[in-house]
Amino acid sequence: MFKKIIISIILVLGAAVLWYLAEFYQSEFLGHIFNSLVILVITYAIFEIILGELIARRIKNARSRYSFRKIMGIIFLLIFAALVIRIWVQNPQALLVSYGVLAAGAAVALQDVFKSFAGGLLIIINGLYNVGDRIEINEKVGDVIDIGILYTTVFEIRGWVRGDQPTGRITKIPNKVVLTENINNYTRDHTFIWDEITIPLTYDSDWKRAVEAITKIAQKTTAGSTKAAEKEFSRLSVRYFVSKRNLDPGVFVNFNDNWIELTLRYITPAMERRIVNAALSRKILDYIQKTKSIKVSSVTQSIGITEFPEVNVKK
Repeated sequence: MFKKIIISIILVLGAAVLWYLAEFYQSEFLGHIFNSLVILVITYAIFEIILGELIARRIKNARSRYSFRKIMGIIFLLIFAALVIRIWVQNPQALLVSYGVLAAGAAVALQDVFKSFAGGLLIIINGLYNVGDRIEINEKVGDVIDIGILYTTVFEIRGWVRGDQPTGRITKIPNKVVLTENINNYTRDHTFIWDEITIPLTYDSDWKRAVEAITKIAQKTTAGSTKAAEKEFSRLSVRYFVSKRNLDPGVFVNFNDNWIELTLRYITPAMERRIVNAALSRKILDYIQKTKSIKVSSVTQSIGITEFPEVNVKK
């Protein structure tokens, strides 16, 4: 707020200097610059200080406040550009031609910019995602830390790092991709996802006992997440046609030539997938190590040894 007031004071002083110069030299050019600066001062005060700060502070929700400020910034730029063009081009016919030529030239030369601008408006107005959401766009996954007019900035996860952990890179994605690409939002309407852990057991293991024990471990570990997810899915079914689903952890059994495959399926907060996965894996491994009747299987290979015939060497 203080910084914006200082900027406004500097703009007002600059406008005063230009007014004095325009009157002293009787310059129409300096007069147009003065009028443009006055328009800048007025629009900046209205949209950046009054609306962007004073009114935005009354919005309690941080995401809504952030989106409101972004929209005010876009409207400020559009209105300022339209008024400045009106000052410099006073002939109505020339003004119309100027707008047409400007729009046509800009559409050809800056089509990617306009696409990104349109994508930015679509993101903010429709709420495709907000700051703090975890998204996947154009094979990039990350947590949104800023939504600009032309770019979305995300704190990248995955990449060369496994398990939904940050890589440390900050990635800028052009907003135009939302017009043509699929958007996966992990946290917009509900903040939970399903995850799986696969446990291969030997055929001589007591797999029934393993299924029962792993199910109990998962139920105890994810009890809080399951309860919270049920509330979110009930709200989700009001907005979308979502059939009722069983959110309790479950173990699915399959088998192949090498082992009996147990797949634990459970629900977890999207932002804590690796943490929950690691906690469950530790508890399951600890149980298996303490239980003699249950053994983890692995791929083994037998290598046959071929005997070579005896060779006698004579002088």
